[in-house]
Amino acid sequence: MIDIALFGLGRIGIMHGKNLMRNKDFNLKYVYDIDKNLTKKYSKILKAESVDNPNIIFKDKKIRAVFIASTTNTHIKFILEGVKNKKIIFCEKPLDLSIKKINECKKKIKNLNPKIQLGFNRRYDPGHNNLKKQLLNGKIGKLEKIIITSRDPAPPSIKYLKESGGIFRDMMIHDFDLVRFYLGKDEPLKLIASGSNISDKRFDKIRDFELASCMIQSKNGVQCIITNSRHCSFGYDQRVEIFGSKGMIISENIRENETSFYSSNSTSNKSPLLNFFIERYKDAYKKQLNDFSKFINKNIRPLAEFEEGRRALIMANAAKKSLGSKKFEKLTF
Repeated sequence: MIDIALFGLGRIGIMHGKNLMRNKDFNLKYVYDIDKNLTKKYSKILKAESVDNPNIIFKDKKIRAVFIASTTNTHIKFILEGVKNKKIIFCEKPLDLSIKKINECKKKIKNLNPKIQLGFNRRYDPGHNNLKKQLLNGKIGKLEKIIITSRDPAPPSIKYLKESGGIFRDMMIHDFDLVRFYLGKDEPLKLIASGSNISDKRFDKIRDFELASCMIQSKNGVQCIITNSRHCSFGYDQRVEIFGSKGMIISENIRENETSFYSSNSTSNKSPLLNFFIERYKDAYKKQLNDFSKFINKNIRPLAEFEEGRRALIMANAAKKSLGSKKFEKLTF
């Protein structure tokens, strides 16, 4: 078994902790959070040892890997310390909100043979992943257009939104990565973005957006359209469409069940969509963790690494810049 430590015990950290505890390949030895009460509480639930100093984890030579699910502003610090101590690293997105810090980190770890998997879990979603397989198999011929829809059922707290870095760096960053996943070697060339607030004016006060869209063009001319919303009255709306010279494939929403109701008043009333990301991407998180095990034990590269995180942030920053310039911004990776 792989001795591993978990940093961060917020909502996503707890979910990862439970997945680590259930996975036969891992032994969750330590948990750490800046909130000592959380650390003590969840160390019992996750059957791990609580620590109040992360250096204990980094200096323990039995720990082969660290799982970083702490606040974004701690990611680079923990990555640098982990690589220095020869740990294999899993890091949640985004790497950081500062591309300067990410580029500096890249330079510092370049010659240390870093092994870093990034938490772009949507690459592992069975439906989204199958689109990539079908694309590679030539099912739709030459790729021409990618359309990604991502709408949350309700916005997170204002406190979270203030610290998140904005809709492009917090939410749409997943979709920027998916665009690159489908494009493969055909890198994005330029993008233009827009954002607005209609239903929830609280976003105006924090200079963020409840609605955002982005159009991206690749070097080969593929058009990529992303639409995001921080609210959606009918649930967690997650769809991807890829269109090509020979056809189209869609990865649809997932529902509580696949039954449809018919009556004299209505037809084809379907069950609700799954509520949020933990339920919607349950299988993706498990497959992502299995990939991390293969990365550690067999040195098989995962679907997303440090560079994927760096390039996704570059795209997010360009989208934000485009709001001001009102024109296409070139992407330089």
